[in-house]
Amino acid sequence: MGVPGCPRCVCAKMNANTPVTSDELLHLSDNGFRYELVAGELKKKPLQGWRNGMICGHLLAILGQHARSHELGQVLGARCGFLLASVPDTLRVTDVAFVAKDRWPPQDPDAVFYPGAPDLAVEVVSPGDTTGEVDEKVRAWLDAGAEMVWVVNPMWRSVTVYRSATDIKTLTENDELDGEDVVPGFRCRVADVFANL
Repeated sequence: MGVPGCPRCVCAKMNANTPVTSDELLHLSDNGFRYELVAGELKKKPLQGWRNGMICGHLLAILGQHARSHELGQVLGARCGFLLASVPDTLRVTDVAFVAKDRWPPQDPDAVFYPGAPDLAVEVVSPGDTTGEVDEKVRAWLDAGAEMVWVVNPMWRSVTVYRSATDIKTLTENDELDGEDVVPGFRCRVADVFANL
């Protein structure tokens, strides 16, 4: 059984347990899911709800304004793919990402997916995400070279900041989120991330 809207070549590969490439991923239709690749294996993710969309919107606005006004780099929105490994391909999607000015634009300006990890990857936990899935994605970002990962948890109204597998801190609404040396000068109250929710 295939994926609705999926080209036959991709579905055939999925059924034969053959790695899918990032180029083939481009040809999947938007059928209510978003997709990632992990070592060539297609991973289906449900679309996010409006709460997650609001959180992403808040972070895009405040991070984007700060990055633009200080000429630090580019802030990228949801559904932007980052090609972390090739043959087999691993392509991950952030909810929000920051790429520093000295790494922008990508070396291949015609590439559809950004080659490598962003400097900052932001993951907003969805209702269907398991702890294992979130941990796996944090590890993937850090292993691929991201300098910082923020995991935003709407249920707990918290942000967990990862600099490595051992340098981890969890911030609550009373705390301040700091871009540290990754997004220099950026600061906002964690409560602002969850405003109007």
